Amino acid sequence: MTAPPPGRQPSLVSRPVLFWSGVALTCAGVGQHVWMFVDSASMGFHMAMMGMSGVMWAAMAAIVVGVVVSGFAVTHTADEPAAPPGARTDTPPAHRRRLIGVLSFALLVDQMKPATLAFIQPGMRAEFQLSAAEISWLPTVALSGTVLGSLVGGRSADRIGRRATILIASLLFLGTTVCGAMPTYGGILTMCALMGMAAGGMLPVVYALMTESLPPGRRAAIMVLQAGLTTTGGYMAAAGLAAVLVPLTGWRVLWFAQLPLVLILIAMNRWIPESAAFTAQRARPGHVPASALFRRPQTARTLVVGGYALAWGLVYWGFITFLPSQLEASAEGGMSAATLLFLSSLLSIPTCVVAAWLYMRWSAKGTMVVYAALTVVALLVLAAVGPDGGRVVLLTAVILLFAGTAGVIALIGPYTAEIFPPAIRGTAGGWAAAVGKSGGAFGPPLIALVLSAPGGLRTAALLVAVPMAVAGVAVALRGDDPSPAGLASAGTAGPDEAVPATRSG
Repeated sequence: MTAPPPGRQPSLVSRPVLFWSGVALTCAGVGQHVWMFVDSASMGFHMAMMGMSGVMWAAMAAIVVGVVVSGFAVTHTADEPAAPPGARTDTPPAHRRRLIGVLSFALLVDQMKPATLAFIQPGMRAEFQLSAAEISWLPTVALSGTVLGSLVGGRSADRIGRRATILIASLLFLGTTVCGAMPTYGGILTMCALMGMAAGGMLPVVYALMTESLPPGRRAAIMVLQAGLTTTGGYMAAAGLAAVLVPLTGWRVLWFAQLPLVLILIAMNRWIPESAAFTAQRARPGHVPASALFRRPQTARTLVVGGYALAWGLVYWGFITFLPSQLEASAEGGMSAATLLFLSSLLSIPTCVVAAWLYMRWSAKGTMVVYAALTVVALLVLAAVGPDGGRVVLLTAVILLFAGTAGVIALIGPYTAEIFPPAIRGTAGGWAAAVGKSGGAFGPPLIALVLSAPGGLRTAALLVAVPMAVAGVAVALRGDDPSPAGLASAGTAGPDEAVPATRSG
């Protein structure tokens, strides 16, 4: 196989006609759903219980066939032989800024999906006449999809490639935009589960590709900033679309409004190269199984990042989910849910900038310990004063809590990608993302149970502070430091160390 000349990217797929034919077929099916949504304007864009017509079933079939065809064309690329020794496989400097921009856009689209759930629930509940218990299935199903998607997507990145996995997630994004035209609540739950799988599958893969495409040095700071700012940007973009479009055409339009963004992402696929690390790893005989995460020398790393992610999930999906309602119920708090959401978004920006600077200039694991400690301190303050504490104290505690959790989520993805070797980097990123998202499955019911017991908010704050404190201590004692200074002091070879492969066949 001849290496491409400098300045020119290799073809994304070996069967481009098949790939774009599948995309066109998927777009045709999605377009038919968009037309049905537009046609429902006379009914106030209410499509509940309209039933699945023959045309809608045919459009759904076109989407499924289109995604499968395009997905086959993408995965077939991974069967091509790896570049021979000596061939140029690094990312040319002129392409790095473009790659950062494209992958940041991919993360922005990825983060908009779960953020949109908060803005569609009121309209959906009214249209389908759902109870509070019934509507609670929406985030549960969607987040469960992200857990499965993270595990599958992370493993897929190590088997078929980072680039192929990102494209498959984008194809699923394209197909599941028809969630906005589903006439039944069951259909919406199904689409949200698939959409969650796509969102969960893309997140860890982007960090793996960034780690392997950018040179050491400023790479860590770029990735931390990218993680934090795209999370904030995704929420703000979803909020902005909701503010403008929902009053005009209802909640369903929020899914279709993201269709152009997904198409742009797919169109930019030519600027997403495969990583040199994956290409080199694929040239070796056999493969490294997922179980390598729990074998030496990876066991401690896996448990440390898993515990850190789980602690964040319990705080974010469990405790913070109920915090607005708890404070609004207090006469002293005086803070609305809107105020808290605004603070969480606003404070993510300076928090991520500081986290990136500390991560690059000081210590990676030290920065993670600092933000874990900041979160614990905020929770302990809330546990001490409760919802009836003074307004200034409560506001300060909430600011610290949002700052700490924003830093934790900005750090965990890039940190995981940097400390694991290329052979299982995607699998490890998927593991960390899945464990963090799993907090959305059991965190809310657990915290709801605690809030109904004596102590309420105080007990809940203390409960989630414990695992976060344990996670911070684990990082301090057993965590790796991927910064050059940390690796030098530890006397290690860094995250590109070899992992024994299991010979297949």
